[in-house]
Amino acid sequence: MTEHILVLGSNGQIGTELVTALRKAYGFNKVVACDIRRPDYDIKNAGPFEFVNVLDKENLKAVYEKYKPKQVYLLAALLSATGEQNPKLAWDLNMNGLLNVLDFSIEYRTQKVYWPSSIAVFGPSSPKNQTPQFCTMDPNTVYGISKLAGERWCEYYFQKFGLDVRSIRYPGIISWKAMPGGGTTDYAIHIFHDALKKKTYQSFLSAETDLPMMYMDDAIRGTIELMDAPAENIQIRSSYNFDGLSFNPEELAAEIRKHIPDFTLTYGDNDPRQAIANSWPKSIDDSYAEKDWNWSPKFDLQKITSEMLRNLGKG
Repeated sequence: MTEHILVLGSNGQIGTELVTALRKAYGFNKVVACDIRRPDYDIKNAGPFEFVNVLDKENLKAVYEKYKPKQVYLLAALLSATGEQNPKLAWDLNMNGLLNVLDFSIEYRTQKVYWPSSIAVFGPSSPKNQTPQFCTMDPNTVYGISKLAGERWCEYYFQKFGLDVRSIRYPGIISWKAMPGGGTTDYAIHIFHDALKKKTYQSFLSAETDLPMMYMDDAIRGTIELMDAPAENIQIRSSYNFDGLSFNPEELAAEIRKHIPDFTLTYGDNDPRQAIANSWPKSIDDSYAEKDWNWSPKFDLQKITSEMLRNLGKG
């Protein structure tokens, strides 16, 4: 019997590239892309696609029944900035969507479940520099609150039911294939689009706002490496700290000017995303991921900038 992998929320920034990577690794017909919207890219034609709403239990159960998945990746979520505009919807989607997937994964004996957490689980009282794996966590966004609660549920289902749930606390993700979905770190993608089109960009975050970031290729590789690691190596069942590099808007702009010398960067005022960024870490200690499953990033700021401008410039 074919052993399928479900990717729920496959139309998002991470999902679009994760589906492609998984299909290359496991076979195009074994990876089922699932979303509430029809994909506007080639993924639908490159393998199976299902319309799935993770809050609709009957719909979700039917997909589990049809494919009896070996692995499930749950990416459907409302992100930080978007979530603040509709906090109860963000809580409902981020929390109940996870619980539905955990329950059906037990019922259908899914071998592994992947669910992403975020640096949004940290808050104003968390250490800002080299934020450790275990520390004070007092998130002040509904996104962060839901992710912290989700981490506890993931560990609970592992301890109570033996469900092999694995998770990563993503930093800001930088990519060129799909636009971001309303996060606080989105400036680090929009800046490349505007640099190429207008040679100027107005940042909604201040010049000195250092945040942890990662190039999409590293994020996808790290996610699959975590899922491929032997179960006995996975010592953390809440969510692993996961880091690439940290930089601020001025440092990114300086790197862009090496390619576009007349690029200018300006700053807006009173954007609500600044307060969110101020509560987040400036850098992350991901030594547990390095120790348990040999995580190591490959992309630095110079390489990310070159890759983004080269790929976006093709358009």
